[in-house]
Amino acid sequence: MDFKILSEQYKNELLNKVVPFWENNSLDKEFGGYFTCLKRDGEVFDTDKFIWLQARQVWMFAKLYNEVEQKPEWLQIALDGAEFLQKYGHDGKLNWYFSLTREGKPLVQPYNIFSDCFATMAFGQLSKATGNDEFAAISKDTFQNILKRSDNPKGDYNKLVPGTRPLKGFSLPMILCNLALEIEHLLDPELVNSTVEKVLHEVMEVFYQPDSGLILENVNPDGSFSDSFEGRLLNPGHAIEAMWFIMDLSERLKRPELAQKAVDIALRTLKYGWDEKFGGIFYFLDIKGNPPQQLEWDQKLWWVHIETLITLIKGYALTGNEECLAWFEKVHDYSWAHFADAEYGEWYGYLNRQGEVLLPLKGGKWKGCFHVPRGMFQVWKTLEKLNEK
Repeated sequence: MDFKILSEQYKNELLNKVVPFWENNSLDKEFGGYFTCLKRDGEVFDTDKFIWLQARQVWMFAKLYNEVEQKPEWLQIALDGAEFLQKYGHDGKLNWYFSLTREGKPLVQPYNIFSDCFATMAFGQLSKATGNDEFAAISKDTFQNILKRSDNPKGDYNKLVPGTRPLKGFSLPMILCNLALEIEHLLDPELVNSTVEKVLHEVMEVFYQPDSGLILENVNPDGSFSDSFEGRLLNPGHAIEAMWFIMDLSERLKRPELAQKAVDIALRTLKYGWDEKFGGIFYFLDIKGNPPQQLEWDQKLWWVHIETLITLIKGYALTGNEECLAWFEKVHDYSWAHFADAEYGEWYGYLNRQGEVLLPLKGGKWKGCFHVPRGMFQVWKTLEKLNEK
């Protein structure tokens, strides 16, 4: 495998295909913020604005500015999105809405804690780019709100009857693994350390099931197994994505054994979630092999494959595990053959089980300027380091 050629492939895709797609098609020059509902060629098909996607795009362009090149136009795109978020994105107390109209009127209440997570990331990255104290304060204060809500993320908007089946979910501890490092420059070291230790325990011991070697999406509050639709649920992409967050923590904490365990979990999950008949990684599975409740369980999604590529190449870089490299090649070949769009740039998001394009959109309510560019950046930089070695 030629790391130099591969590194150039990811770099070229990021800078010449993916970033220009969003620069050319997503900017709302009349009302601010970004359009994310984009057809294959970039045409806008819906103008609603989803806070987590707005924040992800702010983060992405600030990250490009901070770590690729200090292009004034990249910083301006991030600043324009941040201004829209500051004005309209929250209820005045930094509880971030889920969605807004094009003009910025709230549509859906602040029930979704991931809006808050990505607002934290966005303003944290932008504070690095600008040194702006207001951005830093928004990021820190929102992070504190997240920690306060972490035991009951939906708060008043939770539709479940309390006490009957009080499950806890993997998504929040997983994202906090990444978020704590993202805004480490703004936080007290003790808070970083305590947050990291807590979420490491949750991800690697509570949700991880030693008997199967897999990570569950939901468990009982004491960490035990719930034999229910939610309790049996596996999301291979989530578990694998979390493993590169753990690898980053293993480097930060100088604990190589963490990276080793993360590689083992990622490879086991990938083998379990790989579709032997058509290739690609299933979206959802049931740990007992029952039919999952999600009807889209067998679709192949962009983010699942891109996050897997990041995890595999980082896993190889940190542990030298040759299996990571073999799987990287396999997932790379599948992903570039099925998701990449040579004609219009950016990647398709949704394939059917057979690997055919199911929805030709490039962005919508769930897909924005995030997983593809972040993945291209992470893989490019990791391959570059491998090439230098």
